[in-house]
Amino acid sequence: MHGQPPVSASNVDDVERLYQLELRLGADHARRRLAIEKEKEARVLSREGKHLHLENAYSLPSMIRLCLQMSGLYRRAQANSRELRVTENRFILPELPRGLEGLTLLQLSDLHVDMDEANLHAVMETVRPLEYDLCVITGDYRRDTWGDINPAMDGMQRLRNHLNGTVLAILGNHDSVLMVPELEAMGYQMLMNESYRLEKNGESLWIAGVDDPHLYQTDDLEAAIADIPAAATSLLLSHTPEIYQEAAMAGFDLYMCGHTHGGQLCLPGGLPLTLDARCPRHLGRGAWEYDAMQGYTTTGAGTSILNVRLNCPPEVTLHRLTRGPNGVG
Repeated sequence: MHGQPPVSASNVDDVERLYQLELRLGADHARRRLAIEKEKEARVLSREGKHLHLENAYSLPSMIRLCLQMSGLYRRAQANSRELRVTENRFILPELPRGLEGLTLLQLSDLHVDMDEANLHAVMETVRPLEYDLCVITGDYRRDTWGDINPAMDGMQRLRNHLNGTVLAILGNHDSVLMVPELEAMGYQMLMNESYRLEKNGESLWIAGVDDPHLYQTDDLEAAIADIPAAATSLLLSHTPEIYQEAAMAGFDLYMCGHTHGGQLCLPGGLPLTLDARCPRHLGRGAWEYDAMQGYTTTGAGTSILNVRLNCPPEVTLHRLTRGPNGVG
């Protein structure tokens, strides 16, 4: 396999998933990504790798829970994590093809569907009545960054029943590449350093999606844009805002991401204690701009480490594309 070490699957399900994955991505790509996962997991489970990433510090959930309980904020913070809001964002693109005026995209991110049943139920109930042209999901389906993917896959299957039409999705740093065949069998269209052409009223919006740039660093922007015409209106889906500069240089008009959870536990005023991302803090939450590119970093619908939030509500986001402030131009 061009120098890639063999990767052993841990059980019968993973053997079948690996076979399906190689058919989908090619043996080199599939085995390389899975080899990185296995190496990262071994470091997480070893003493040396115990604190490789904040969410993998074994004692952290208990420490956070204890601090919140002692301050009298735990019940409130847990309730906050289940009170989703629908956020509306407008991207104003004067050069937007007229046929795409008013195009609406629903963005979900950082679902961590096996973290909290109450949160997953809230997500399903929130998205059910929404109207949109296309749904995009910007990664993180599993609670942990390692381990069994089956609980997360069960949750994603249930969620799919509440999402309309085409759903494009990418992987995050909590996700195994073994999820790809199963998610696609459910009706999610995965973008693994690939692009998708959305057509409406005879016009096109090109949507590219990259593999996780944060933990696995298996994103390939060059491959993702290979089929996109130079003059096309284009959107990049990335799990994290960390490759914003590369995306702007590649000519993307729009950028959607998550990963940061907006901080999840924030000081009054929404000031995050940490974003766990290599990017300027103003890119950590909400709408932003860089050069000619507009971006949006969602606070996400779920939670990481512990199902609590303070001063940072969970959200699902409806993005509307328009040529001008009043929908004209």
